[in-house]
Amino acid sequence: MRFRFLTLFLPIVILGTPLPSAVAQTSIKVIVNDEAITSYDIQQRARLITMTQRKGGATARRMAEQELIDDKLKLTEAARVRISVSDSQINGAYGNIARNVKMSQSQLSNALRRGGVNPQTLKDRLKAQLAWSQVVRRRFQAEVKVTESDVIAALRKSDKKDQNTSIEYDLKQVIVVVPKKASGGFKSKRKRESDKIRKAFNGCEQAGSVLGQYSEVVLRPVGRRLETELPENMRDSVNDTEPGRLTKPQQTGRGYEMIAVCSKREIQSDIAARTEMESELRAKEGEALSRRYLMDLRRRATIVER
Repeated sequence: MRFRFLTLFLPIVILGTPLPSAVAQTSIKVIVNDEAITSYDIQQRARLITMTQRKGGATARRMAEQELIDDKLKLTEAARVRISVSDSQINGAYGNIARNVKMSQSQLSNALRRGGVNPQTLKDRLKAQLAWSQVVRRRFQAEVKVTESDVIAALRKSDKKDQNTSIEYDLKQVIVVVPKKASGGFKSKRKRESDKIRKAFNGCEQAGSVLGQYSEVVLRPVGRRLETELPENMRDSVNDTEPGRLTKPQQTGRGYEMIAVCSKREIQSDIAARTEMESELRAKEGEALSRRYLMDLRRRATIVER
């Protein structure tokens, strides 16, 4: 089951004019179950909303305050059920946003700063979204029911009803291992090696001759996957990669990871359309359950606005 919580980050970040620096004094504006939300928190989130959703003034501040209250509740509930989000997960989501707007992570951070937003503000939002998606998935995965008749009925009403071909990939994963406590210099070295591997890689059959030149490089089979079976953060990069080549290196908790597209073929089947529609239906039902869950947390919470 997939839940779509990550907010799209619009390219307006590179168009906005710089906003004034944060005010010197910060005061507590809201207390959520004994946790404070400050005027600075609201100011920063409001600026982020202005940059990403084209909302401004009092509207952005109201939205920011409500978002921050929800984030406190989501993170508290995640902690209660012993769910945590690692820095690598947050950085991965941040990197996905940067790629979506054709930027590096440092370019995205600089664009945010030009708009008067500390990059940590976006990372804090992502942390709450990632934690909440895990909370909801754990709680409701067994409750989300989508039948074959639901899928067929939805397909008949959609523009996917005539989609009778699917794209199938044969994939492998390349991991350039980096220990968690490695120095910055060693990480940079492994990143350079990853780029060299990607440049030299010219087919899965010859992978051994390329990877064998470097230490601590792992090649793992992924197998055959339909386009719709790929995680959203992987799908675009795989689609944009020619057969026999590697996707760009992505830093993870294990090191630098790339996906080898061994082959790609079009097959006569509506399974991709069915899979995509089932995912959409599951996401829609999951989001409804998520909203009710959050409303229940709000009803039981102690929220004091100053």
